[in-house]
Amino acid sequence: MPRSLESLSPADGDQVATKNLLAALTAGRIVYDNGAEQLFDHDGATTYVDRGHSTHGDWYVDADGRFASFWPPSYRASYDLHWMVEDGSIVGLRFTHCGDGSQFSGRYA
Repeated sequence: MPRSLESLSPADGDQVATKNLLAALTAGRIVYDNGAEQLFDHDGATTYVDRGHSTHGDWYVDADGRFASFWPPSYRASYDLHWMVEDGSIVGLRFTHCGDGSQFSGRYA
């Protein structure tokens, strides 16, 4: 579990509260099921790396208190985030797209 999340004790599948989005996203590099990696900075910048190719975007908390991302020139999306917890430790995040319900997950590296 990333050290910055040790004070939290969610159950697996619990939704990440708006007040915890910053801590959840910036706790460390996230490695997705497809092998891609993403790093979220405290200032709202994000970098997604897939097979050595980097893409830069922005992340923020939207008007509904959800995680949202912007990828230039025009892609925006909002997600519900849920904790992945194993043996009492937070190991990653599950993302559910608020528009189409698609899901993906990633683990803290």
